[in-house]
Amino acid sequence: MSKRYFKNTFSNTTPAVLNTSLDYWRERLHSLIEYVGQNSAECNDNDLYTGSTGVAYMFLNLAKSDGFKNDSARFLNKAIEILNLRAATHSSSKSACQFICGEAGVNAVSAAVYHHFGDEVLATQYLESYKKGASICKPIDFFKPGGDELFVGRAGYLSGVLWLEKIFGKQILANEDVIELCSAIVESGRKYSRRTRSMFPLMYSYYNTEYLGAAHGLCTILQMLISFPQFINNNQSARHDIKKSIDLLISLQSANGNFACAVDELGPRQRPERDELVHWCHGAPGVVYLLAKAYLVFKEPTYLESCLKCGDLVWEKGLLKKGPGICHGIAGNGYVFLLLYRLTGDTKHLNRALMFGEFMFTDECKKGSRIPDSLYSLYEGLAGTVCFLIDLTQPQKATFPFLDVF
Repeated sequence: MSKRYFKNTFSNTTPAVLNTSLDYWRERLHSLIEYVGQNSAECNDNDLYTGSTGVAYMFLNLAKSDGFKNDSARFLNKAIEILNLRAATHSSSKSACQFICGEAGVNAVSAAVYHHFGDEVLATQYLESYKKGASICKPIDFFKPGGDELFVGRAGYLSGVLWLEKIFGKQILANEDVIELCSAIVESGRKYSRRTRSMFPLMYSYYNTEYLGAAHGLCTILQMLISFPQFINNNQSARHDIKKSIDLLISLQSANGNFACAVDELGPRQRPERDELVHWCHGAPGVVYLLAKAYLVFKEPTYLESCLKCGDLVWEKGLLKKGPGICHGIAGNGYVFLLLYRLTGDTKHLNRALMFGEFMFTDECKKGSRIPDSLYSLYEGLAGTVCFLIDLTQPQKATFPFLDVF
């Protein structure tokens, strides 16, 4: 069986920082931006994951970036054009609180785009539509297959709140709403843990699988809970259970730095090493964001050590053959190094990120990579790649979409 990743032949001892200048990357970015923009209508959905809203997010990122200020208006207009192709329906369905794969993400990105465009009337309308989603996901069992995870659950809704707070520079949800949502996540996790006799004080399932990774699992749920000081600093019993769950998760980190996809792959049921997943969605490249946030919140060196182990694993096995995307591709793994660079200031990690960026333009990568099902999308395809390449030129501000820990 062939490996899931390309062999990393880059030097690990590059003496100086590689080129992060926009001029160096401009030509490569330009062709990718045009290619995605011309084909965005091929996105079948309007969500953030594989839909057109993810492409609009890419254009928003370009408009906000330091190196494309002269093109900001053009990129914002393109984002609006894409959003208008499939406008949000402003319904009161569950989708109104589902962020990555639902209407909440459409409302959030629309609010941000119109805010940057200067149309505060429309921005406020979309922002208010987003805020209405909070009441929908407060009931513990609002989505029985799994209402706590990132893509369609409360964790995703809260990640959108954090992102919108940075966009608008103000508090988005009242403290009472934030606390109710966080409390619902904790109570949901406790109930499930008691019922299944989990080793974790807080545990969750998504369609009957107890995932650990970022896409549907425990790590991003815990990350969101420790991202709201108004909750974590004022509920000591919740804080205890959250921290114990984080520490238990770290204890499951393998010798090479990875994390199992789900609880049913722990111990004797673990995947053979040749089959392990080193993706943002499943594995260390997604768990690292929880570890980094835990380090910033709790100040314990163990969390940073665990982050660095994730980075070394991604350096060895992160040049994925699944494609260039951020969910399960090279760009998503490259973001691990940008995170570690911001966390530590060590240019080794910036060099590693730049080398991952370089590799995507090699013949080896182009000929040996699988073409994503949603080629132009944010999470699976080239829109996410563009976001990563932009962030290579502004590493002090780099952040994986909607998972900024700083």
